[in-house]
Amino acid sequence: MAETTVSDRMATRPVGHADTLGARMTALRHGMSPWWFRYQAYPIFRVLWISFTDYQYLSSEPAHFVGFNNYAAALNDPLMWSSLWRATMFTIMFLPGTIILPLLLAILVDKVSNPRLATLYRVVLLIPAVIPSTLVFVLWKWMYNYQVGPINHLLVDVFGLFTLQNAPQWLGGTSLTLPAIAVMEVWWGLGYHTIFFLAGLAAIPKDLPEAARIDGASEWSIFWHITRPALAPIMMILVVLRFGTAMAVIDEYLIFGGFNRDSPTYTWTMFMYDQAFKLGLWRQGFAAAIGMIGAIAMMIVMIILIRIFRPKG
Repeated sequence: MAETTVSDRMATRPVGHADTLGARMTALRHGMSPWWFRYQAYPIFRVLWISFTDYQYLSSEPAHFVGFNNYAAALNDPLMWSSLWRATMFTIMFLPGTIILPLLLAILVDKVSNPRLATLYRVVLLIPAVIPSTLVFVLWKWMYNYQVGPINHLLVDVFGLFTLQNAPQWLGGTSLTLPAIAVMEVWWGLGYHTIFFLAGLAAIPKDLPEAARIDGASEWSIFWHITRPALAPIMMILVVLRFGTAMAVIDEYLIFGGFNRDSPTYTWTMFMYDQAFKLGLWRQGFAAAIGMIGAIAMMIVMIILIRIFRPKG
C-alpha cells in the first residue's frame, strides 16, 4: 500500500476546512466576549455596590443601602485628603525615575557596538526586575537599617557626614521614608523601564540620525527632533501605568512605614485598609467608598496625562 504523504492529506482535506476553522474561532471569540467582560466588570461593580451600603464582612446582618453617606463621610474626613496628598507626593518623587534614568541608560546601552556586551548589559539591567518582592523588601530594609545598614555605614563611617546619634532614620514613617521607598522602586524597575526605551530606540531607522549628523545637527537636536518624538508613545505608556501603580502602593508602606496615621506613608490605600480590616470596625462599605474616590481621582489624572504625553500629529 502506497504511503500517504502530507501533500496527499492536504489535497484530500475538505475545501471549506480553513473557512470552517476560521468561523469556529470567530464564534469562539464572540462567545467569550460577554464572559470576558463579566470577568473584568464584576469586581468593579461589586465594589461600587458595596460602597453604597453599610456592608460588613463578618456581620450576620444583611447590608443596608445608605446612598452617598459613605462618600460624604470620606470626603468630609481630613484624613482622606491628607492621605491622597501623601500618595501624590510619593508619585511625584517616583515618576521622574521611571523616565529620565531609564532613558539615559537606554541611550548609552544602545550606543554599545559590541553585540555580546550589549546583550550582557540588557541581562544585568533586568536582574532587579525578576527578583521577588519579598527579597527586594528584605534587601532594602537591611540597606536602610539605622545601625547596620550599608547606606548609613557610608554616611557615618566612610564619609563622616553624620554621627551614629544623628544618622538618618530611613524607616518607621519618618520624613525620609517616602524618598527611601521611591529610590527602592526606581532601582527595582530601572531595567524593566530601560528595556521599553531600548525597544523604541531599535525601531528608529539608523539612517535618520546619521543624516542629521551629516547635516550638522547637534546630538541634543537629534534627540529632541528625532529620538524624543519616536519614544513619545513609550513615555506615555510608562507614565500612565506607573502613575497608577505609584498611587496605589500599599505593601511598601506597610513594611517600611507602619500604621501611624501621622506618618508620611499613611496614604489613601492605608486609610482604606485600616477601615476595612485593621481597626476592628470592619467598615467595608466605607472602605469601598474610599477606594472608589481614589480610583476616580486616579482616572481623571491618567486621562490628563494621556492628553499631555500623547504623540502630537
